[in-house]
Amino acid sequence: MTSIREQLSELYQNAFEALGHRAEFGRVVESDKAAPFQCNGAMAATGDAKKRGEKLNPREVAQAVVDAVEGSPLIAAQEIAGPGFINITPSAEALNARANALQADARVGAQMDPAPQTTLIDYGGMNVAKPMHVGHLRSSVIGDALKRMLRFRGHDVIGDIHMGDWGLQMGHLISELAEEQPDLVYFDPEVTDGFPEESPVTIEDLSRLYPQASGRAKADPERMKASRRATAEMQKGRAGYRALLQHFIDVSVAELKKDLGRLGVEFDLWNGEMCVDPLIPGMVEGLLKAGVAEVDDGATIIRVAEESDKAEIPPVILISRTGAALYHTSDMATIVDRLAMDTPPDRMFYVVDQRQAQHFEQVFRASAKAGWLARDRMEHLGFGTMNGPDGKPFKTRAGGILKLSDLMDQATDQARARLKEAGLGAELDADEFEAIARKVAIAALKFSDLSNPRMTNYIFDLERFVAFEGKTGPYLLYACVRIKSLLRRAAERGVSAGEIEVAEPAEAALVLALDDFDRALALTEAKRAPHILCDHVYRVAQAFSKFYSDCPVLADTVSAEVKSSRLALAEMTLRQLEIGLELLGIQVPERM
Repeated sequence: MTSIREQLSELYQNAFEALGHRAEFGRVVESDKAAPFQCNGAMAATGDAKKRGEKLNPREVAQAVVDAVEGSPLIAAQEIAGPGFINITPSAEALNARANALQADARVGAQMDPAPQTTLIDYGGMNVAKPMHVGHLRSSVIGDALKRMLRFRGHDVIGDIHMGDWGLQMGHLISELAEEQPDLVYFDPEVTDGFPEESPVTIEDLSRLYPQASGRAKADPERMKASRRATAEMQKGRAGYRALLQHFIDVSVAELKKDLGRLGVEFDLWNGEMCVDPLIPGMVEGLLKAGVAEVDDGATIIRVAEESDKAEIPPVILISRTGAALYHTSDMATIVDRLAMDTPPDRMFYVVDQRQAQHFEQVFRASAKAGWLARDRMEHLGFGTMNGPDGKPFKTRAGGILKLSDLMDQATDQARARLKEAGLGAELDADEFEAIARKVAIAALKFSDLSNPRMTNYIFDLERFVAFEGKTGPYLLYACVRIKSLLRRAAERGVSAGEIEVAEPAEAALVLALDDFDRALALTEAKRAPHILCDHVYRVAQAFSKFYSDCPVLADTVSAEVKSSRLALAEMTLRQLEIGLELLGIQVPERM
């Protein structure tokens, strides 16, 4: 089951090859000019022939190709333009066959990847004891969208949040709590078990204690020593401190699950750095014995610089001169842990801010040097920042970092107001209206983020993102809801979907837009770029809007056959839009 573009490419590639040229010159691409498709290989074939000493005219090459495929049932018209460009209009027969094939396919043309792989995606990266903030939005929604899309393409995908739960911040919390509540049993070094199951702190306590402790430690070296001492004792296994750490993790995870659930983001693994700490001593010893790691000036390192490097790449530091395991160390141990899974991943993707690029390059090279996972099996999928109007990373008006829950509240407020302004949902009860407002808000946030190329920065503009016009999540939801309304009215009138017969230009344009779904998904996977899928669903929604305007579906002036054909087009469009939006993590309401 191949798209019209792929069928045309095969036809023209065979023609080029039969004429003595390389088949690749027959590749057909979409065009926004005189015809839906174009083949631009004549000039390349001419240049290639020149290298062999042959002198050819590109228009003559194009004419020979046109003559070779003339009469194909796939083609309605061909035209040679400029220096040998071939404009191609597919036939109604080809459009009808493809449209009905798409309509009969539950996946509406989306193919499975022929080479499925077990893929682990590391995204999220939240820290224990800190509420989620706007800086976590991009990693969460990009990673979740890639996970959904790869699964849809047939891959076995594991999503890991990889929380930060092992560093100085834990020492800050323990030492601050010790000052506030020194009588807690956790601070008695003689007690090694039997600690309370209920946490002595809430998420509100943690949110207060951490900045309080951090601020004091920055201002007072002695206070910093206390935090470092608590960190070291926790990492060495002091029972009370480990019990407190588990409370901090449990309380934080419960809160994270609330925010992530509201955002519609899920993880399969809720592991943090603590989980891999027991692996570090054996890992370091093994790397030293294998000659991968070495001791240099008291530190245990892995040299990862290569002769071809244009910039200096520092070594991976596994153990510092003071004997501390560092950020590199826990990431290396995490790779060891993942490769020990029942089904080890074939590849690992890390969806983390682009500013961490050098860190991951070091870790990936070290992994390859250790023989764990090849360098091309590990990818850092970096991303740009979400900025405020001043072009700097987004903050509150007071200059602080906005909590993600507050951002979602603001988006929901805006969505509620926009729905009322547009006169949408007035007949709904309060609960359903509120549920729709929440879906509109999340669609606005997710689509505004995912529709930007992953590596670019973008300006956060909530008012624009929540609009029902333009390239926005709410616009796409409204397009789906409008089709659902059409299908309900059709059912009430006894009109059902039937065989598709393409007759009008807007119908043909809609079929061709829908026919590009598999290519969009394959490109999204290949480039790890959700914005490509965003572009596709938006294009389909626009094509449907034009179709809906130009081609009445249920009008009395339309024949029963045309009604059924157009209704089938509408139903197929809805299915593909809903699939595409689900892959982006966006839920579509039944009505507005």
